[in-house]
Amino acid sequence: MTAALVQLSVGDDPAANLPVTRGLVAEAARQGATLVCTPEVTNLLTPDRARQARLLHCQADDPTLAALREDAARLRVWLSIGSISLKGDDPADTRFVNRSFLIGPDGRIAGCYDKIHMFDATVSEHESYRESAAFRAGDTAVVARGPDDLPIGMTVCYDVRFPHLYRRLAVAGARILLVPAAFNDTTGAAHWEVLLRARAIETGCFVLAAAQCGTHAAPHSPEARPRRSYGHSLAVAPWGEVLADGGTEPGVTLVRLDLARVADARGRVPAWRHDPVIRGPALSGPDVAR
Repeated sequence: MTAALVQLSVGDDPAANLPVTRGLVAEAARQGATLVCTPEVTNLLTPDRARQARLLHCQADDPTLAALREDAARLRVWLSIGSISLKGDDPADTRFVNRSFLIGPDGRIAGCYDKIHMFDATVSEHESYRESAAFRAGDTAVVARGPDDLPIGMTVCYDVRFPHLYRRLAVAGARILLVPAAFNDTTGAAHWEVLLRARAIETGCFVLAAAQCGTHAAPHSPEARPRRSYGHSLAVAPWGEVLADGGTEPGVTLVRLDLARVADARGRVPAWRHDPVIRGPALSGPDVAR
């Protein structure tokens, strides 16, 4: 199969971000991709929580999700929307959710996943993040069914630092692991590639990681500190080699996946099934192996 990594540099205006995203998804489809992947926070990236509260929608009303579902159906592609920031549906918790979607070529939602691990970290004297202050963590790991009933494990960004989640997805049947992200420059330069390669090696899965890149425009949030993302959308093979690197600019990166390589890697080093006990979040998905 042919997969496409769509690299974005979204700003603080979802209405301005959406046409760019739709154009790159269409370009990926024209180039022959059957699975198209966008990054984390495809709709909006801003630290301005008041602006998020004004602009974000519940899932049923979100214009980015609706438009991209239409595009998946029109283009007849599988579309991984890396994540969208949404208002939650829990009246007792007003925090947002960071939700990933797998959309089928009929436009239907084949799977959705709420990011489990919140990025609460102080990575330098100038960079501190408290994602949990604004976003509610999910509690369920998800394996969705993609092209030709292919099991796909869904994760988001900071999840990549928690290997037990990926081992659990692999044991549940996943052959591709999605890691859409908005890694910042500091941690990206130090850890991004090595973490993705490690997750591929220890599970024997393909890893597809579409990323945000560059300095994110925030004309409506002038008091916000400029945010930079690392870029380098990566596709990694089950043996650990990098198959494609999206560089540092927005665009589309295509990669061919030979799914027979999953069985080959797992047959040579079957570490993915040698853990006597695999602890982790509850697991959800249609007919996943348990």
